[in-house]
This record gives sequence, C-alpha cells and structure tokens, in this order.
Amino acid sequence: MQKTINGAMLKSMILTAARLLENNRTTIDSLNVFPVPDGDTGTNMTLTIQSAVKEVLNCKTNKISDVAECISKGALRGARGNSGVILSQVLRGFCNTVKDANEIDSKLFAKGLSAGAEIAYGAVSKPKEGTMLTVARMVAEHAQSIRFKQRDLEVFLAEIVKKANEAVELTPTLLPVLRKAGVVDSGGKGLTCLYEGMYKAIMGETVEGTTAMPESTSSAETAMEHADIMALGNIEFAYCTEFFIINLNKKTTITDIERLKEYLMTIGDCVIVIGDLEMVKVHVHTNQPGAALTRALMLGELDRLKIENMLEENRALKKKYEEEKKPMGMVAVSAGDGLTSIFKDLMVDGVVEGGQSMNPSASDIAESVQRVNAENVFVFPNNKNIILAAEQAKSLVTNKTIHVVPTKNVPQGFAAALAFNPDLTVDENKANMIHALDSVTVGQVTYAVKNTRVDGFDLKIGTIMGLDSKKILCTGKDLSLVALELIEKMRGNEEMITLYYGKDVPESDAEALKEIIEEKYPSCDVDIHYGGQPIYYYYISLE
Repeated sequence: MQKTINGAMLKSMILTAARLLENNRTTIDSLNVFPVPDGDTGTNMTLTIQSAVKEVLNCKTNKISDVAECISKGALRGARGNSGVILSQVLRGFCNTVKDANEIDSKLFAKGLSAGAEIAYGAVSKPKEGTMLTVARMVAEHAQSIRFKQRDLEVFLAEIVKKANEAVELTPTLLPVLRKAGVVDSGGKGLTCLYEGMYKAIMGETVEGTTAMPESTSSAETAMEHADIMALGNIEFAYCTEFFIINLNKKTTITDIERLKEYLMTIGDCVIVIGDLEMVKVHVHTNQPGAALTRALMLGELDRLKIENMLEENRALKKKYEEEKKPMGMVAVSAGDGLTSIFKDLMVDGVVEGGQSMNPSASDIAESVQRVNAENVFVFPNNKNIILAAEQAKSLVTNKTIHVVPTKNVPQGFAAALAFNPDLTVDENKANMIHALDSVTVGQVTYAVKNTRVDGFDLKIGTIMGLDSKKILCTGKDLSLVALELIEKMRGNEEMITLYYGKDVPESDAEALKEIIEEKYPSCDVDIHYGGQPIYYYYISLE
C-alpha cells in the first residue's frame, strides 16, 4: 500500500485528472442549467486544468515545490468562467499547502483539500450551497475525519471519490434550480472528475485521451445546445467582464485588491477577484464594464480582456428555443434508474421521480411539463394514485396543453410511449396510447408491510405477494415461486413475458428466473430488464 506521494506522482495525478475531465466534458456541459451567462461548465473546467497541464509538462523537475507552483499558476492563468475560477482556487489552496513538503501523506493531503475549499469559498462574493463549493467542502471535511484512520492513500482517495459522488447527488436538495431541472450540479460533477483522476493515477490506472488543449467554444454556441426556457429569465447585468491585472504598481497592496472586489460588488454581481501582488484574475457581471476596467487600471496593467453581451446570448437562446419547439412531447413518472433509462430510450422527454411510496405533486409534474419544448405534452402517471395529480397539473400550466394518459403502472407507460407516432395528430396519438394499455397484462411482486387479511389471504409482515391490477393472486415465502405462480394465474394467450427486476433483486436471481420461465413456456419470448424500482421485486408484463 502507498503511504506517500512524490512530485512525479503529483504530476501523474494532475495529468490523469485532466484527461478524465476532458473525457467527461460533454456530459458535464449537458448538466448546465444556467445556459447564460458563463458558457458551459465542462468546457470551462477542462480549459482551466489544461492550462495547468501545459505548465506541468514544461516543468523540468519532479520536486513537489516546482510541480505545485506550475499547477497553481497554470490553473490561475487559464481559469475560465465561475467553475474554472473555483477549480483554480481549489488547486491553489491544495498546492500552497503541499509545496514545501518532500512527500505528501494522507494528513497533508487532507489539509490541502481543506485549504482549497476555504480559498474557493473566499473567492466567490456570494457563495451558494448546492454548487461545486459544497462538494469541495464536504470532501475536505470527510478527508479530515479519515486522515489518521486511512493512511494508505489508495484507500484514502477511494473514500474521497465516494464522498464526492455522495455530495454531488446531494446538490439538487440544496439548490432549487437543480431540483427543478432534475440534474446534479455540473461543477460538482467536474470536481469529482478531479478527485477520481487522482485516485486512478495512484492506482496505476490509465485514462485514455490526450492532454492537448481542447478547442474553445463560445458560450452562446455551447449553451444553445441545452437551452432551457425555464432558466432564461431577465438579465440584470448585461456584460460578462473578465481580465487579468498584471505588472501591478509598486504601491498596490493586498488591501487595494480587496477594495477593488468591494467596488465591483456595488456595480454588478458574480464577482470574483483572486490572485496576489504578481497577478490578479477578475470576473464580474456588470452594466458598467468601462467603470470596472478604469478602477482596475489603478492597480496595474490590464491583460486578456473579454467582454461578452449576455443580453444577446439570452435573445439567441430564446429564439433557438422557439425554433426547436415541436408539436408533441412526453413526460413519465418513474421510480428506479433502470426504468428511467428505458423511458429515455423510448424518447420520453421528461421523467418525474416518484411512485408508490413517493407520489409526486401536481407542481412537480407541471414543472417537468414546462421543461418540455412542445405545445402538447402527454403525461404517463404510471400509478393510479398519481393520475389525479397529473390532471390537476393542467391548471398549473398555461402555455401548453397537458394530455393525461391514465397509465396505472410502468409497463403500461412503456406501452403508451411505444404507441407514440410523431407523424400522427395529437388526438390520434392519445387514442392509440389509450388503446395500447389494453394490450398489456401487468403483474407486480412485492411484500406485505403489516399483518392483515386481504382478498382471502392471511398476510404477515414480509409475506411475498403477487398482484394483478385489481387484487392479490398469490402469496408465499419464495420470491421466484410467487413470481411463477403469478404468471401462471395471469397468463392467457400472450406470446411475450417481460420482467423488470427491482433494486433488491440480484441480476443472477433474475437471470435464473428467466431460464425457468423459458423452460416452462417454450412458445413465449422471455426478456428481463433492470428496473431498479423500490418496494416491487418485479414488474411482470405479458403481451
């Protein structure tokens, strides 16, 4: 087990992290729920870390002090957008902490992560939880808690990656705009790539890719790929202004830099002023870019000026949204990542998380409908207890028409989605969808949560039950036997049997059950899919 990191390994860690971030750049971009003003997060973070890579590749020694300085200065010089700047500060805090060491152990690594998180928070004028700042902080706190317990760096970094992923999954609960969009924070996801890349390097894993600088894409072009009309509100400050202050005047002090930051906060927002008396990076959204530049000139020379008109970008996004509007779209309610993936494969535009144990509200459904760029939206509740909420969502949406298809379970939702034909009219599609519900017979295998008597069965807590759409058909203690009995009781002349297994069913058990069904019903096609749903061991569809 590896106890310490030297300069050569630190180089390898930053190069591997850069390749992993580049490989995930498009995915991270797609999570961006703020199409204006700062471009795409994945691209900005990639360009930032690649600037650090450029410096590292030119570093002639493997001394930690030299490598750390190259990473820190390279990231600062290349920092782009809010996410890139925050990434540069995470790296800066880490590098400043480890630069005087001959080797880095878990204790020093944890201290570096804490310094990086602290400096990153300080770089943002109004820090928000639910962003990459939260991920950096939670990772740092966890690192501090395990720095003595996990001295083996392979184990230590594995824990770091695990905590980063947990923090990313938590971001929608902290930031409402993420919850509305149904995504995690893009910057947090990018930061996770940094930690994971470091872990892969220390484990000796190779990440395919190059360390070449990716081609920069204008923020308007990349953002337009993911235009979300719900995020295109009115812009208070029109100009995204970025620049460096170099060759600072001899009389300039750290206090002067802080005063510049305070001034910029009075004429704009999204203010970031970072650096030292050698170089300062400035970012601000303002209606007075000239005033910002004039004030900065009091400290030194200006370099790499960039001023973008966010109003024009906003108009372009709204125009693109209108041009891409389609006649019809679909929204489904789903519980289980496997089921959600299937709905997306069936070209369903939006998925609302929910099901038997967590019914989504009318507002949740309405929000998902609003994000679909279509004039008419078909909604599949996929549960009899959610149909009414879907109907109530109609009154919450005024700019498009909701058509509720009364699906009572997920397999019916799949059947309705399969019946969709974009070449037909709205009425024809709805009629075909409703007709498709009758083509599928659905059973569910679950368990009793209390002692009771229902449908002639005496149930105990934990008893496995097989149900059709109306009542309990069979019970037992063996999951596979109950599923087989349920199929036998439901089956008519159907030629296809499909099982969607839940999160508590091992894939091997589902495969074994499939083989038994195939042997018992040789004339039927039998298929299984991972559903990942809670509560229900199996959804069984007969067609």
